[in-house]
Amino acid sequence: MSEVLYNVADHVATITLNAPERMNTISGAMLEELSEQLLRADRDRDVRCIVLTGAGRAFCAGLDLAAQMGQKEALGVLDTGGDMGAEFDLRTAPPVVLHNLDTPTIACINGGAAGYGLDLAFGCDIRLAASSAKLAPGFAKRGILPESGGTWLLPRIVGYAKAAEICFTGRTLSATESLDLGLVNHVVEPEQLVERTYAMAAEIAANAPLAVRAIKRMMRAAETETFEQNIHHVFLQLLPLFRTKDFKEGVASFMEKRPANFTGR
Repeated sequence: MSEVLYNVADHVATITLNAPERMNTISGAMLEELSEQLLRADRDRDVRCIVLTGAGRAFCAGLDLAAQMGQKEALGVLDTGGDMGAEFDLRTAPPVVLHNLDTPTIACINGGAAGYGLDLAFGCDIRLAASSAKLAPGFAKRGILPESGGTWLLPRIVGYAKAAEICFTGRTLSATESLDLGLVNHVVEPEQLVERTYAMAAEIAANAPLAVRAIKRMMRAAETETFEQNIHHVFLQLLPLFRTKDFKEGVASFMEKRPANFTGR
């Protein structure tokens, strides 16, 4: 069975890391397949939200270091000699692909998230965690740094000072602590996590998908734009939306006091 599962239902794509016997640690093959499935979902006009989760009791416990010690060529990340770039193209790495998606993403953190897996969760737009989940930013305890986007993402999620404390100490955080810090949006009981995640995904999917994708693009663009640049950029995104059937449907449904039926056109 594939180590990355893909399923679409009700406009929501679910991508599941499927190596529960090793707590969904990332192998070299999983890296390529995860990127492919993320791009597959983003290209599918029927998909309006992506849920990323893990099979079994963990979300993702990081890179599969045990395997890589014997097969360093699979990832390149442990190879300190030779041309690493020839082996591992960061432009197609899952964190970069995830960051560049237009489709909204939700991390359904069903269990432990550590290292690379934690950065994947941070790379999602929204994070829901089971109350039993733990977030382990223990990079400094392993003699490395967050190599998959964490140094960029974390200060933007919680601010520099809190990000510094989280990274420099490497303490494992409970779900409640993660909620207090703003690392996750919601914490729910394990048996309610899937229901709550898909309820939110359905709420997102019920909105006009072209507008949601444009909103996400502009929020991401704002990270590197001035206020004036972003306002101008948003205006250019707004003009084509005025010509869509979804805009007409959105106005009509508001005037007629009924739920909208958006088609993504």
